[in-house]
Amino acid sequence: MSSAVTDAPSKPSLIDSISPSSVEPVEDKAERAEIDRAMRGVVLLFYGAAIAWLLIGSLFALIASLKFNIPGFVADTAAMTFGRIRPAHLNAVIYGWAAQAAIGTGLWLMARLCRVSVRHGGILYVAWALYNFGVTLGILGILSGAGTSVEYLEFPRWASVVVFAAFALIAIWTVIMFRFRKPGHVYVTQWYILAAFFWFPWLYATANLIIFYLPVQAAVQGPVNWWFGHNVLGLFFTPIGVGAAYYLIPKVIGRPVHSYYLSILGFWSLAFFYSWNGMHHLIGGPFPAWLISASIVASFMMVIPVITTGINHHFTMKGHFGALRWSPTLRFTVFGAMCYTVASLQGSSMAIRSWNQITHFTHYTIGHAHIGMYGFFTMVMFGAMYYIVPRLVEWEWPSATLIRWHFWLCAVGISVMFCALSVAGLVQGFALNDPTIPFLASTRFTLAFLWMRSVAGLMMTAGHVVFAASFALILLKAGSRRQRPTLFAAPEESAA
Repeated sequence: MSSAVTDAPSKPSLIDSISPSSVEPVEDKAERAEIDRAMRGVVLLFYGAAIAWLLIGSLFALIASLKFNIPGFVADTAAMTFGRIRPAHLNAVIYGWAAQAAIGTGLWLMARLCRVSVRHGGILYVAWALYNFGVTLGILGILSGAGTSVEYLEFPRWASVVVFAAFALIAIWTVIMFRFRKPGHVYVTQWYILAAFFWFPWLYATANLIIFYLPVQAAVQGPVNWWFGHNVLGLFFTPIGVGAAYYLIPKVIGRPVHSYYLSILGFWSLAFFYSWNGMHHLIGGPFPAWLISASIVASFMMVIPVITTGINHHFTMKGHFGALRWSPTLRFTVFGAMCYTVASLQGSSMAIRSWNQITHFTHYTIGHAHIGMYGFFTMVMFGAMYYIVPRLVEWEWPSATLIRWHFWLCAVGISVMFCALSVAGLVQGFALNDPTIPFLASTRFTLAFLWMRSVAGLMMTAGHVVFAASFALILLKAGSRRQRPTLFAAPEESAA
């Protein structure tokens, strides 16, 4: 299943020692197989639950999207009103799909890169049960009207406690594995995963405590909400996505990461600057000027980790872009990595005060959220699953055609959605800033683009159904056993 085989140097360089693409001795194959067997059950449970929530969240998204053009669509039931179905969609996708895909990928990568026997695996099964119980309670609470109405923190308090407890167990297990890892340099991917699994419980607990349990003054709750909303994306999902890309790209093409030092700069600049982000969404609000200005500066400083990561990925891929024609993992991962650059640079531009006055409170911000959370993170997670699942199941994906359909439905869908929402947001923003244009007219200008959004969402949902079918087929070990990985085409000789 590995794409490259070369002779390992007798004394590896620093670059080789931190790169997961470095070839290990033959006897380590048994070690990797043992780790995969130990992680099989829990990772597949997280992946299976993630895909189930992705389908549920996609259904909620379609209902919410259609309500922009057909306001009376399934409006007779309170649970299906926009004020409930939209946050239910958001939380089902964020906590149900994305977080569990991140957990499953992060756990497998951490176990593989620590290269030791899995310890206390039972903790992870308890965490999986608690986590899905908490998410289910949270979604049902939102649909029943018990949601908090605080974006990204809509789960009722009794559900958020369960989610936090589950994540605390995952963080504890990660520390145990990292503590007993084999001696040697720590891989770039491990930095990101270890940090992400600690940052999320801290962010989640802090935001819940000072908004709901020990509430600060109302004027402070807005900045806290945006601090959490931005940082859960930047200090949890981004590290997992970037860390997975740092592992998958070198592994598939069989060469080390381009620059160890760029990866250090990218990691620490992300850790330092992103924690100040979020408050630029409050430009024009009744908040201290220094708070918003500091966040604006941090948003522009985020160019550093984004550019360094982009350069590192590009030069790692240099000379191997032809592999995108045959590798499913690489195609999804590189698409996601490119979207990471686009989404991040776009996010920095939205901190410009004059530009923010046009884009704020419009569909432009929604398009930005989609290209980051879906175009970047979700696509990288799809790529990770295409790489990891066959190693857990010991069976190859049954159909390259299904994978191809999955990619193009999702890639075209998110591209159309991003472009439609971005244009709709700009039209809407310029209209809102023109005192001669009535407010109602500014919303009518966007109707055609919102239909495009619904069509794009339908394409992405179809892609999710195709992916769920592929996942079910590989779990059932459908078809005849393949001797080679399931690829779009025969790989080039130089990369085979």
